[in-house]
This record gives sequence, structure tokens and C-alpha cells, in this order.
Amino acid sequence: MTIDSAATSPVETGPPPITLMELFLKFLRFGALAFGGPVAQIAMLRQALVEEQRWIDKARFNRLLAVLQVLPGPEAHELCVHMGMIARGRIGGLLAGLGFMLPGLLLMLIAGWAYVTWVAGDAGMSGVFLGVQIVVLAIILRAVVRIGEHIVENWRLAIIATVSLVVTLIGVPFWIPLITGGFAYALSHRPVAMTLIVAGAIVLAMTLHVDGPPSALVKATGHVPVTVFALFLAGLKGGLLTFGGAYTAIPYVRADTVNRGWIGDATFLDGIALAGVLPAPLVIFATFVGYVASGTAGALAITAGMFLPAFAFSLILFEKLEALVENPAFHRVLEGIAATVVGIIAATFLQLGHAAAGRIPGHVIPIFLFGAAVLVAWRIKGAWATPAIIAGGAIVGWGVFS
Repeated sequence: MTIDSAATSPVETGPPPITLMELFLKFLRFGALAFGGPVAQIAMLRQALVEEQRWIDKARFNRLLAVLQVLPGPEAHELCVHMGMIARGRIGGLLAGLGFMLPGLLLMLIAGWAYVTWVAGDAGMSGVFLGVQIVVLAIILRAVVRIGEHIVENWRLAIIATVSLVVTLIGVPFWIPLITGGFAYALSHRPVAMTLIVAGAIVLAMTLHVDGPPSALVKATGHVPVTVFALFLAGLKGGLLTFGGAYTAIPYVRADTVNRGWIGDATFLDGIALAGVLPAPLVIFATFVGYVASGTAGALAITAGMFLPAFAFSLILFEKLEALVENPAFHRVLEGIAATVVGIIAATFLQLGHAAAGRIPGHVIPIFLFGAAVLVAWRIKGAWATPAIIAGGAIVGWGVFS
């Protein structure tokens, strides 16, 4: 009743007086309830801080979301950092961001420990996780399509996404299609300049692969010694390149961990599955990857790298970026990059699917399970959909593959 009466009377927006401890605990609570992915998380924050408590008005909230959409990093987490800044400045932003990510981080550390201690190598659990891996592939496929629907809006972007898919599968380093796609789309109205950029990218890719790249679908780069700093850099790359949603971090983290022999594709998919059922941004799967690869130190290092851009952009550069995103040319560069990322995620889905196919006995039941998971992911919405799909995959895996 109080909310209804407040909604019908003029109320000045702005956060109420709040101590730093109260601010931290408020966002810690948000983090503990952050089930269902970024859409559900943003809706929860909007309801609490805009609709009920009126920290900012709806128009400003919408503008803020528009800016966050073009920044790398999980949008819900960046939103928490910025709302904390509104309440108590930069220290408030830091505490709000830490509070929001802390529950998921702690739960994933526990999950990683339990996985390494009890699950890895347990033949009785292999069937359960095989079923989970099949349905996670379906969830990733749905994410590729969902992201693509919002990003690939014309035939030029479709070409960029398709070319990105192909060159990723043949082993071209990720940064070449990212840079080329962004500038090619920005200059698509200037055919000569665009042609020169694409030609330069082709020459560069051929120069870097004079001995012929191994197929990304067939083999990885081989084992490379794992270090805490290398895991930090893997997380930082994922955090800097997370455009269009948390799923865009998957190919970059996989390239720097699976392809270096630090973790297997099966375990990597298990980490994504666990992240999908925890109250946290999906990129918390990186914590699991770091733990499996190098224990607690590795988990904290890769997590720090993954979340550093989300803190830094909001805390340090937000005012300048808010002005920068008004530049139409910059918009087109970001649109080209985003389309490139769609292709890279699609390639990663194929790579993970190829790796999983070699471990799956038979064809009929796995295909049926995958198809059922795709159907549910397509038709059912809500915070419970992903956990339900993963639980279903675990049950079928236990009954069929164990």
C-alpha cells in the first residue's frame, strides 16, 4: 500500500542516507538472490532501487542500461557498481560491486572444491555430468541465437558474424576478426577503405599461420604450464571482451585454459552448468575454471581479472564513456565487434559440441536429450528454467549413461 501511494505522489529521486556497511549489506543481499541470469538480476535491481526506493528515475535508469550495454563486462554487476557510486561515491561503488559478486564467488569456490575433491574421477558421477554437458550445449545454442537476434540486424553484420565463425574454426587469433569486424562495419559506407582493412587482415592472418594452423575443432595448442598470472590474464581477456552478455566470455576463457591443457572441455562445461544454477553473474564460471586449474589462488586470480574491467569502467571512466557512446561512428565499431563475437561464440559451441560427441555413447538418446533441452530453453522463460534444464540433464545422465 505504501508503494502504491508513493507512486501516485511526486517524490524526489535519490538514494536515502545510507552507511557504507548498510550499502554493502544491501548489495550482498541482492547478490544472494541473483538467480536467473542478467535479465532477472536487472529486473530485481530495477524493482528495488527504481520502482520502490527511487534511487534514480526510470528515464535515467534506461539511459544507464544503454551505456552499460556497450561496455564489456556483466551488465548487472556494472549496474550495482554505478548505483553504489550514486549512493556513496566511488567507495560505495566498490562496496556495492563486491557485495553483489561475493555470494556467487564463495559458492563457486565451494563448488570447485567439492568437484575436485569428490566428483572428478568418480566413475559413478560421470554419467550425471555427461547428461549435464549435453543440456548445457543446448543452453549455449539458445544464447547464441538470442544474442544474435539482438545484434545481427542486417546483412552486413550477418556476413561479419559468418566470417568470424569460419576464421575462428580454422584457428585465426581472436583479435584479428574482432578488430577487422569493428572497423569494416564502421567503414562499410566506404568500400575502398573497408576492402583495404579486410585485405590487410587476410595478409596478417596468413603471415601468422604460414605453417598452417591446426583445426580448432580437432586439437588444442598443447599443454602450457599454468601460472596464477596467466590465469589472471585469461580472466582479464574474458572481462575486456564480454560484449553482448556473459556468454561472450566463454570462447576467450576456453581458448586460454582448455587450449593450453589446463582443464578439459568436459570439466569446462561442468563449470558453466554450475554457474547457471548459482546466484551470480554467469561469468563466475571462470572461478571454477581457475580452481580446477590451480586451486584457490588460481580461482581468485582469474576472478579478479574477469571482474576488473567491470569495476574499472564504472569507477574510473564512466563519465568519459558516457560521452563517447554518443558518437555514431563508435556505435558502428561496437556493432561490428558484437557481430564478430556472435560468430566466435557460435564457433565455440561447435568446438565444445565436437569435443562432447567423442565422449557420448550412442546417438539416439543424446540427440533426444539435446533436442528436448533446446525446446525447453526456447519455450520456457523464468529464473528457474536454466536450473530445471540442468537438473533434467543430470537425471537423464544418471539413469542412462551411468
